[in-house]
Amino acid sequence: MAAEAEAYDTAFLPPDGVLVALGFTMVLVFMALIMTRRLTPMVALILVPTVFGLFAGAGLGLGEMIIDAIGTMAPTAALLMFAIMYFGIMIDVGLFDPLIRFITRLLGDDPAKVVLGTALLAGAVSLDGDGSTTFIITTSAMLPIYLRLGMSPVVLTCVAGLMNGTLNIVPWGGPTVRAATALGLQPTDVFVPMLPSLAAGVVIALTFAWFLGLGERKRIGQIDSTRLDGGGGPGAAKIFRDAGAKPGARATLRTGNIVTVAGGHGGAPAATALIDREDTAMADTILDPNRATLRPKLIWFNLVLTAAVMVLLVLDLFPLAYVFMVGAGVALLVNFPKLKGQADEIVAHAPSIVGVVSMVLAAGVLVGVLNGTGMVDAMAGWITTVIPASLGPFLAVITGILSIPFTFFMSNDAFYYGILPVLAQSAAHFGIEPVEMARASITGQPVHLQSPLVPAILLLVSLASVNLGDHHKKVLWRAGVVSLSMLAVGVLVGAIPFMA
Repeated sequence: MAAEAEAYDTAFLPPDGVLVALGFTMVLVFMALIMTRRLTPMVALILVPTVFGLFAGAGLGLGEMIIDAIGTMAPTAALLMFAIMYFGIMIDVGLFDPLIRFITRLLGDDPAKVVLGTALLAGAVSLDGDGSTTFIITTSAMLPIYLRLGMSPVVLTCVAGLMNGTLNIVPWGGPTVRAATALGLQPTDVFVPMLPSLAAGVVIALTFAWFLGLGERKRIGQIDSTRLDGGGGPGAAKIFRDAGAKPGARATLRTGNIVTVAGGHGGAPAATALIDREDTAMADTILDPNRATLRPKLIWFNLVLTAAVMVLLVLDLFPLAYVFMVGAGVALLVNFPKLKGQADEIVAHAPSIVGVVSMVLAAGVLVGVLNGTGMVDAMAGWITTVIPASLGPFLAVITGILSIPFTFFMSNDAFYYGILPVLAQSAAHFGIEPVEMARASITGQPVHLQSPLVPAILLLVSLASVNLGDHHKKVLWRAGVVSLSMLAVGVLVGAIPFMA
């Protein structure tokens, strides 16, 4: 990153101390603006870094910094665009309808069970190591149920983000591989001793999910419905509360299709009050069991095609964006052979695509300013100089604690390739092994996955039509508890030394 900063005109950049202050202040201002709903995440991602970049002396080089960063994020934007389109098509044609019915029968209409089921589904899919896939599948399967029962979609994003962040330390995922590569280790040597920590993190995340579900149950009451009936009219599911319940109000959600769902219970907010009026196409289409896009005769073809896409993702033979491009193209050609049908299907999912791709590209402004002005390098250097020598024997635990805020404020690449090697080199003087430092460094991943610098979390909140600030209010402290618990368990089982 230092070389990247030198590529721009750095003659007017302030000293490192000022860059450190500007870097942390910029991130805190951004977080405050989106959590207080002063600005939308996209607007904040563009304007806040621009202002701080100018304060940092970037001047006319600011545009080049940002365009370079956007160029590196373009493949991610392409991946998310065509992934949303592909899974949107599969939802439209009815591939996931049997799964929704199975989940509904299994969980019933108890909000507590629905939230716990969301956590289990997100955890199972997270084992593939890809957050985007996890959030697409979890949201497409569970969001319609949340809307029908009048549950808060913020609970869905909180639980899904928490489970995915906890399981992000699997050895085929990014963080563990980065930590191992940066220190010249084998990923399995880092991961296997951390299994007790992972188990503890999963249990705590599931516990949070259960209590969030109990909160939803208390808020909207126990609901009794015999089947998932998304269409409006007399067949819509009946909604009951505990004693003295009144029938739920009907609300129309509008995007690519117009669908009527049941939601709202007495004093509880209606389903539409919990989400934006411009809902995602993925949420609506699956609620209508009689939609014109259903292709029941092609369900086996679509299942095989989806399985092939998933296998190619795991094998990593082609760029992921290209896999989804081809998958979306084949899905459109087979399911909608006529030109008008293909065009209508693309347009139907445009709101979802524009929402998430615009946020990913806007995040390039934040990344460009952090890297181009040298803020990230200054922040990394600062943290290694402020740790007193007397705390050297505790560097493994300190690294675990630092990984929580630092992997939230910066990318995994910046932390694992920029900060971790410096900390590990310092720790070696106190007899702390590099593998122990690597283990400590991955405990911050439950918090990292909630960062606006992570495209997958932008995808999650976009698909669920949840404000990123609302998501952060509910998930960040819980993710912090999970991270600290994983670190504590790692110390207790000896995987991470408390003191050298």
